[in-house]
Amino acid sequence: MTLLVSWIGVDTHGIASAYIAADSRVSWSDIGVFDHGRKVFAFRHSPDILGYCGDVLFPTMVLSQITEMADGGLLFSPQSSCKERFESIKEKLVHQFKKYPSMVKEITMDTLQVIHISRDQNKKLKFECRLIQWARGKGWSGKDKAMPKESDILFVLGSGSKEFNNNFDRYRKGPDRGTSRSVFHCFCDTLFNIKDKKCGGAPQLVGIYRKPDSSAMTYGIIKEKQRYFLGARISNNVDFAHVKWRNDLFELCDGKSMKRLEQAQTQPDHLRRS
Repeated sequence: MTLLVSWIGVDTHGIASAYIAADSRVSWSDIGVFDHGRKVFAFRHSPDILGYCGDVLFPTMVLSQITEMADGGLLFSPQSSCKERFESIKEKLVHQFKKYPSMVKEITMDTLQVIHISRDQNKKLKFECRLIQWARGKGWSGKDKAMPKESDILFVLGSGSKEFNNNFDRYRKGPDRGTSRSVFHCFCDTLFNIKDKKCGGAPQLVGIYRKPDSSAMTYGIIKEKQRYFLGARISNNVDFAHVKWRNDLFELCDGKSMKRLEQAQTQPDHLRRS
């Protein structure tokens, strides 16, 4: 299954950022697992991010199509509102699902959930979050999420959600409570110590920011002196500067050395289990 967590970061001026983090494990009952499955998506030309849990095959294929269509200007106009972009994404999901094979019952799970977070193109402080859901026997639906007034969680989804929520009780009371990094610390600590065998692999992370005219961002993740991008390990010698890197403490890092950037803030996790 999945551990999927979304949250916002808030400062004195309002919402500054929004993120979606996920594990990378795809599992087939007790048969086997694959620890390099993509579960989050960032639009290259607009401030929109997506993450999914539940069924794997359909969203893996279609969300990739949707992000490419949007990046090619084929899904919505550059000045579309957050709501209009959400409706375009939802419409395409539903349309593609109708074309799925009639024996869909045999090849999909009973649920599919997709988180969409976006920032208004004209109002940099306006962020919106919605959940798109499909359930067998109920069909498709959409749900708006009210934005918290301080840094906090939006959605926690997937089979690993219970372990995360239980663990976050500690982080809500910890020294970094009320910060964006506290959520990511809890996410990584939960993932690295999770009992649910259907969750695993490296963290993957996408985000959007208050900065005007900025688009979404996909981060490379450094874990145990290894580089990962959308769940896949990056081991070849390339120019790592094309991607922004964070470690599992949420610190900005140099992709080549894998060390925290000299000017980056240290963000120790005082509650991290071994």
